[in-house]
Amino acid sequence: MSSPIALVTGASRGIGRGIALALARAGHSVAINYASNRDAAEECQHLCQAAAPPGSSATFGIFPGDISTTSGREQLLNSVIERFRWIDLLVNNAGVAPSERKDLLEASEESFDRLIRINLRGPYFLTQAVANFWLSGLAAHASRPRPKIITISSMSAYTASINRGDYCVSKAGLSMMTLLFATRLAGEGIGVFEIRPGIVATDMTGPVKEKYDRLIADGLTPIPRWGVPEDVGRAVVAIAQDLFPYSTGEVINIDGGFHIRRL
Repeated sequence: MSSPIALVTGASRGIGRGIALALARAGHSVAINYASNRDAAEECQHLCQAAAPPGSSATFGIFPGDISTTSGREQLLNSVIERFRWIDLLVNNAGVAPSERKDLLEASEESFDRLIRINLRGPYFLTQAVANFWLSGLAAHASRPRPKIITISSMSAYTASINRGDYCVSKAGLSMMTLLFATRLAGEGIGVFEIRPGIVATDMTGPVKEKYDRLIADGLTPIPRWGVPEDVGRAVVAIAQDLFPYSTGEVINIDGGFHIRRL
């Protein structure tokens, strides 16, 4: 059997790149999706090639596609299927932050619509499309690992930030999306999981680094450090390797313990 095949959206940088590299190290082939930054996607591809185990059959490709649009999702999925013929793992990672943080009472409909379109609508309907593709071909691929869906949400799925309410709502929607698809697909042998990163050092969090440096130093997280993309990547690999065969709809917090209620 060829190496397992993963499609990772938004994989050119940040957490997505960390996931792609972790999967490459574990011997997976990776379809590296990007929306606009081809140079970053090519760099990720080269890093994955260097990270793959010696003698691995894993291969890596870059695939443009804006998942917020119907045509972008169709282009992406068709291109990946044409190249790899199958997908064993879908990682819904692509997402954006608000262009400008604004108080809840001042935030615009345009910002809300942008975040819902990219962060929630895109993953929702890409998952639908991949699930339907699987259901049409599972019998012919019975010897492969059971398919899995992993959605990267955020601690913002349950943590209220009144200066980026649109972002929080989009991430909370991903949590319900996970439960819905987990319920619908469990009988088909397809596992569905949510990973909730906390404060992770990426381009997205760069502008607020000083703020979170102070909060972490003051005890915001029991584990007193920033997260790194590799932390999320390792969790993805554990799921991809089917180490949770009797689980679905599960949430895995990669947040340094932020979610723990403390007195």
